[in-house]
Amino acid sequence: MPPSTPPSLRQRRLGAELRKLREQSDLTATAAAERLGLKQTQISGIETGRYAVSADRVRTIAHTYNCLDMELVEALAAMTGGRTRGWWDEYRDYLPVGLIDLAELEHHATALRVALPLHIPALLQTADHARAMLRDAVPPFRPYELEHRLSYRIKRQEVLHRDGGLAYTALIHEAALRMQYGGSDVTRAQLLHILGLSERDNVTVRVIPFTSRGFPGSGQPFDYAIGPVPQLDTVQLDTQHGGCVFLDSETYLSQYGILLDRMESCALDPSATRKFIERLARTL
Repeated sequence: MPPSTPPSLRQRRLGAELRKLREQSDLTATAAAERLGLKQTQISGIETGRYAVSADRVRTIAHTYNCLDMELVEALAAMTGGRTRGWWDEYRDYLPVGLIDLAELEHHATALRVALPLHIPALLQTADHARAMLRDAVPPFRPYELEHRLSYRIKRQEVLHRDGGLAYTALIHEAALRMQYGGSDVTRAQLLHILGLSERDNVTVRVIPFTSRGFPGSGQPFDYAIGPVPQLDTVQLDTQHGGCVFLDSETYLSQYGILLDRMESCALDPSATRKFIERLARTL
């Protein structure tokens, strides 16, 4: 039976990848169902993430679709088993579904690369800085809404501190570092917090200074979540109304990967970045 709750981002992505494999094999959903001994509605349910599918079923489907990329097949098989509950499910009744999907994406990523022109990345924010930012929301959050958003944001940061630590690279424009959310004391503490995190082996912070000769892209913040194989990478964009858009087409992945590389070429190296942030913190 279909799950009682909407499929997660991970379930939807698994279904979408299986659909891509079917289309690459030039099979219609009806023809695929006949070969697999399923109903056409079951194929549709699997491809939309509404029906859970086992790892062995994924391998059978991939074989039927003549997929020879075993690394991809095994990565897809690892995504099965229905919707695994994570800490983010505690917030499902309080936050937009896009934020729930974002936490799940970060949890399962093998690495993250983020670029922000005007804000400190959420995974690097102190609670005081995050609270000051959330208070600027339009329309304003009610007190309990703000606290839910704040605790969710801090909880997301656990991916940087788990065993091994998620490999995390943040490209931050100087403008974001100079925004004094909460005042100078909060900003100084925020800068020192970034310095501390940048000393971790899994965290790389690089600043794009005002003196850079270029700033590729439109200035829109985005996250690039690296999957177990390149085909399972995902780009996440913020929207003006506070939602999330997830992109996974080959074209978008290539475009944003190139954009990140170009932005890195304009950024200070990690050592120069730490010296830059230290100097800025002393001015506050």
